Amino acid sequence: MNRYKLNQYQENQISTASPENILLMLYDGAIRFTRRAIAGIDENQPDLKLSGISKAMAIIAEFSNSLNHEIGGKIAEDLDGLYDYMIRQLTEANLKNDRKKLKIVEKLLLDLRQTWGEAIELHKKEKVPDIAPPGQPAVGNYTPVKTDDYRPFAISR
Repeated sequence: MNRYKLNQYQENQISTASPENILLMLYDGAIRFTRRAIAGIDENQPDLKLSGISKAMAIIAEFSNSLNHEIGGKIAEDLDGLYDYMIRQLTEANLKNDRKKLKIVEKLLLDLRQTWGEAIELHKKEKVPDIAPPGQPAVGNYTPVKTDDYRPFAISR
C-alpha cells in the first residue's frame, strides 16, 4: 500500500471512529510512543527517545486536559493525579535516560487502556435499546441487565 493510500485509510479510520474508539487509539499511540522512547535509549538514539517522549506527553496532557472534574468527581481527580505522575516520570526519563521510568509509564498506560477497553465493552452490553413507536419492536438485541450482577469497575493500581 502506498503512503497516500495509507494516510487516507488512517484518516478514514479516525473520522469514522466513535469517541470511545478514539480514546483507545490515543492510548495505543501513547503506548507506541513510550516504546519508541525506550528503543531510543536502548539503541542510543536521542532523537528517537525525545520524539517518543514528546508525543507520549502530548497525548497524556490531552487526557488530563479533557477530564471533567464536575462529572467525574473522585475518578477524574485520581486520573488527573495519575496523568501528572506519568508526565513527571517521562520528564525524568528524558533528563536521565532512565528506561525504568519509561517502563513504569508503559505499564500504567497498558493498564488504563485495558480498563477503558473493558469499560467500553461493558457499556456496549448494557446499552439501553432505542425507543420504538407504540406497536413497533425496539431495534437491537437488548437484554436487560440484572442489578444483582452489577459490579462497579475500579482502576487497579
